Amino acid sequence: MFSLRMILVLAIGSLALSVAAEEPKLSVDSFRREALLRRFDADEDGTLNDRERAVLREAFGGVDVPLLPQRSDDYASIRLPKHVDAAEFAQGDNSTKQNVLTNEGAVLGRVLFYDTRLSRNNTVSCAACHEQRAGFSDPKQFSVGFEGGRTGRNSMGLANLRFTNLKGARPGFFWDERAATLEAQVLMPIQDRIEMGMELGELEAKLQKLPYYPPFFAAAFGSPDVTRDRIAKAVAQFLRSMVSLNAKFDRAADAAGGDYSAEFDKFTEQENLGKSLFIDGIGGVAEMGCAHCHIPPTFGMPKAFNNGLDLKSKDQGLGALGRSSNDPFTPSNDGKFKAPSLRNIALTAPYMHDGRFKTLEEVVEHYSRGVHRHENLGLAFGDQPGARATTGFQLTDEQKAALVAFMKTLTDETLISDPKFSDPFVRQTRSVSEGERSKKR
Repeated sequence: MFSLRMILVLAIGSLALSVAAEEPKLSVDSFRREALLRRFDADEDGTLNDRERAVLREAFGGVDVPLLPQRSDDYASIRLPKHVDAAEFAQGDNSTKQNVLTNEGAVLGRVLFYDTRLSRNNTVSCAACHEQRAGFSDPKQFSVGFEGGRTGRNSMGLANLRFTNLKGARPGFFWDERAATLEAQVLMPIQDRIEMGMELGELEAKLQKLPYYPPFFAAAFGSPDVTRDRIAKAVAQFLRSMVSLNAKFDRAADAAGGDYSAEFDKFTEQENLGKSLFIDGIGGVAEMGCAHCHIPPTFGMPKAFNNGLDLKSKDQGLGALGRSSNDPFTPSNDGKFKAPSLRNIALTAPYMHDGRFKTLEEVVEHYSRGVHRHENLGLAFGDQPGARATTGFQLTDEQKAALVAFMKTLTDETLISDPKFSDPFVRQTRSVSEGERSKKR
């Protein structure tokens, strides 16, 4: 007598062999929803259960594969709110003629971004440290690498990486700006001995053997060849497509005709106070405002600054790279960091390069009274009565709460919920035997 388990295993194996025998020449369309459901949705319920996913994995050599929507997603188009001047905004674009954003390239980049096979032991993907629900940052203070090691800095949010050239500057990427381009940045975590641990030559050969990558690379670049240059370009395209300009702030700014200093009718009194403090500055002095460093509408930074986290820099940041000071009024770059866009800041805790602050309230408190007078301090403070080891904007409790309320208006719900930025892989969450055992309970 055959057991139910043995019958099930034989049936799945037989179906997998049958599917493999009938497998057509693969293209990107082979991985669209209708095509995969037609081949693997045995009970025709419009979804793939664990048993059907097991058959799918077996048909593709025992690996997870991506499932794309039936209709191609649009990554290349950008819908700007009315308050954003298109010509001025375009000046911030760091894209190059050598890597123009295309839908095919971004789709490939999405697959690469979520693929754990980019790590040495197939356990960690780029998305492991950049979660969509967390504004593409990591809720943990330090991210966990492929062998369980911890990164030295907090994971950055990824919104608006395409538009970083602010005030005529072309800053680098990462907290310390060590990568000159987004394409260069993409390859560094893959090779990092803590994060993903891969040699690029090994990665090229590894991905070339996977069934889905040759057709995806062919669609994006004209041939099925997997190269490090193409990997970098594709992931950079996907990252550049993450433009975040659809928050409460944008809708209120549109209604106000784009005048950021005007009272926003769609804001509460508290949010308007926070906006005024952030954009117009304390007492209306722009140099005493957050927007001096975090520039609307992307709320990104034009370069690395020292914001007085420590009197003596434990982490040198930009200073560790040995470059000349990026500011004629500071002797060096020690303790200088370039933060990511503040879009979705309410979702990207913990904060700062070392994740030392758990809440936005702690961040605001730092700027109010906790700023150390580092020699490279890039913030404009007047002499504060009684200020010794630290200084700051000396905000009232009302002002602190207002700043937090304003920053929460920068949350873009579309970015954190849009399926085109989500994990495309069909993953088997349980084994078939586990599924059968759960049915018997």
